[in-house]
Amino acid sequence: MNFENKKQFKYGFKRGLPIAIGYLPVSFTFGLMAVNGGLPVWLAIFISFSNLTSAGQFAGTNLIFAGAGLFEIGLTTFIINIRYMLMSLSLSQKIDPNIGLRNRLIFSFGITDETFSVASMEQGRLSNAYMLGLISAPIAGWSLGTALGALICSALPQSIQSAMGIALYGMFIAIIVPPARKSKPVVIILLLSIVIHCFLRYIPIFSFISSGFRVIIATVFSAGIGAFLYPIEV
Repeated sequence: MNFENKKQFKYGFKRGLPIAIGYLPVSFTFGLMAVNGGLPVWLAIFISFSNLTSAGQFAGTNLIFAGAGLFEIGLTTFIINIRYMLMSLSLSQKIDPNIGLRNRLIFSFGITDETFSVASMEQGRLSNAYMLGLISAPIAGWSLGTALGALICSALPQSIQSAMGIALYGMFIAIIVPPARKSKPVVIILLLSIVIHCFLRYIPIFSFISSGFRVIIATVFSAGIGAFLYPIEV
């Protein structure tokens, strides 16, 4: 790696470091939840090391706990993470055109809401070294937080492990409440998804629908209705 590439990598790493720090508490919660739900420590860490999807991981892992099938888990995580395809398409217009497919695939692994936002604000073309530096810290932070949560949870007594599951609900509340207070559409879409899910769960005629597909149906319908009622002005 020449001097310029090292400089670009270090710059990208510094830009990604705050993201990594922000990921620690969320991934720590994931590690707690995964081990508390019955997954071995190594598997919880492997999930985070091989994924960088946050909401997709939480949803997919909860479906595993609910006994959902592979198709349901795959489809749910695909729907939740489909936005990353749009982000990648957008960033493809900014990266150096000389970067080959292999390197594009490598740093596409680290495209998240946060890394996309940081990369999008950069001026000029994005080099391969910069992108690798940008994603390195968040990947390390996400994996480290999961490892800490999983290891600490496994060392706690069973009674405390069970109580730690409350942290997951606290995290969801922390994610949902701030934007809901500022946006009426968010509140309506959130309530709509809850109503649809409850409708599918408690109406006997829909009892054949599994828990995984209930989540999928509620997500797709509430998001679709929200997009129709509250289109974003371009």
